[in-house]
Amino acid sequence: MKRRDFLTLTAAGLVLPTLAHAAPLDYKPGLVEEHLDAGETVFLDFKASWCSTCAAQERVLKKLKAANPSYENVITFIDVDWDTYGKSQFASTLKIPRRSTLVVLRGDAEIGRLVAETREAKIKELMDAALAAASA
Repeated sequence: MKRRDFLTLTAAGLVLPTLAHAAPLDYKPGLVEEHLDAGETVFLDFKASWCSTCAAQERVLKKLKAANPSYENVITFIDVDWDTYGKSQFASTLKIPRRSTLVVLRGDAEIGRLVAETREAKIKELMDAALAAASA
């Protein structure tokens, strides 16, 4: 094997696991259960493209993820489109009151939730709780 090929493959092997969690997954029925059944900690973001509170939350989430890559390495982030799934059985079962709701789940337990919260400190607390649950 050529040295250049070896270095390229090695670099790709280091980067790909990080990219696997880089972008949040888009919700579809059964996705959350699939990840919870696999023992993962799931961070749900109920959002709408037109929601200014959701946009503010997204900016904070991106900032926190950039500051601490551990979040994306061990937490599964899933975006739930409010316009599509806001009135679904899934949202009803979780008692989601509105868009801009953030929920962390692990197994059968809800680790925490925030509704319409945009303060960085509060969102960081929720993400740290998710990180602790994922690391337990």
